[in-house]
Amino acid sequence: MSSSVLIPRLAIIGVGLIGGSLALALKEAGVVGTVVGCGRGKPNLEKAIELGVIDSCSRDPLEAVKDADVVFLATPVKTLGSVLQQCLPSLKKGAVITDGGSVKGEVISMIEPLLPEGIHFVPGHPIAGTENSGAEAAFSSLYRGKRCILTPTDKTDSQALELIRQMWTIVGSDVVEMSHEKHDKVLAAISHLPHMVAYSLVNAVGSYDHYEENILEYSAGGFRDFTRIASSDPTMWRDIAETNREALLEMLEQFENSLGELKADIAEGNSEKLFEFFLRSKQLRDAIL
Repeated sequence: MSSSVLIPRLAIIGVGLIGGSLALALKEAGVVGTVVGCGRGKPNLEKAIELGVIDSCSRDPLEAVKDADVVFLATPVKTLGSVLQQCLPSLKKGAVITDGGSVKGEVISMIEPLLPEGIHFVPGHPIAGTENSGAEAAFSSLYRGKRCILTPTDKTDSQALELIRQMWTIVGSDVVEMSHEKHDKVLAAISHLPHMVAYSLVNAVGSYDHYEENILEYSAGGFRDFTRIASSDPTMWRDIAETNREALLEMLEQFENSLGELKADIAEGNSEKLFEFFLRSKQLRDAIL
């Protein structure tokens, strides 16, 4: 084994866009030894081997994590606790568990109580993705130039934290640390709320019955670009909505207030207020580019 290998044996539970892209990026960098994939779908696992995403596979978590140095959990957030429970009997001492879940408070509360002595957990969230899923959606450059947030707790082992920090840095991520409380509020604003709005917009337009035909068929670039994320995995977003409920409700109320302001300006035909509303939004949007 080359001395440059950071992770001799990596197990990925859930070989889709997130887990698969991590495997490809680590392979491309030459810092991972063997990558074992685990999932429920045999065709997806076979495709992952064919594409070189993983080296071997098992549909049994106990078998997949045997002798693994790092286990990356990339299943829907509500499943992470039960998935880890299935893995525990086979984990070797010193193994590091990390995840890609978009909600951290709930995940930490599920996982930390399960951990036996000598098994370490580093909560993480790479902020990257597309609307596509499955092993075929994975690509090695997904994380380049993207942020990855780690939310260590007072129980997080410092060496395990440094290992996972190195892992994400190597694949091109800008790694930052913050509390899980801050993470969940920030993600409710910049990720979870936009998805809720996109799903709601598609449903609102799709259920508009003033005409016999489906007016979604007239959608052009703007509508399709704005609602692209509504093609994301419904299971994943159901779980996020349930596990980050409080922060998401707070942001939905914020959005309702802003939408209410716009609705009132339109109803009043207030040209000056409408211009100010759109200008303020444009300036905020332009500032992040």
